[in-house]
Amino acid sequence: MELTVYLAGQIHDDWREELKSKAKEKELPLTFVAPQTNHDRSDNVGEDILGQQPGNVYKDDAASGINNLRTEVLMQKSDVVIALFGEKYKQWNTAMDASAAMTMGKPTILVRPESLIHPLKELSNKANVTVETIDQALDVLNYIYE
Repeated sequence: MELTVYLAGQIHDDWREELKSKAKEKELPLTFVAPQTNHDRSDNVGEDILGQQPGNVYKDDAASGINNLRTEVLMQKSDVVIALFGEKYKQWNTAMDASAAMTMGKPTILVRPESLIHPLKELSNKANVTVETIDQALDVLNYIYE
């Protein structure tokens, strides 16, 4: 049985590639999908498709509509969502994606450092599992196959 895993979280480092590599080492039958990780493409997709917008607010609105559609389609087709909260970047998109996953009834694993226990307590309480590392998240998924 192969699972599709949506990887929600910031797009500014290679945590997704690290997780995918570790999953491959463990020989887990997982397929990964994610938000658009090309930051420029994500920011500009609205104008790329709809044309020049009259200002930055409209540019952001056009891009967010298309990005939200992409996220919803990929998340709906996923079996599990892993939402990673790191310490370095603001986490608005991760919080939105985690909340959307839970609202959709998707099994959700939150990954967050100890320093974010308090600010994420409500989300953590709603998630199926909360862990501190991507290794622990993979161990949770590996347990499904035992």
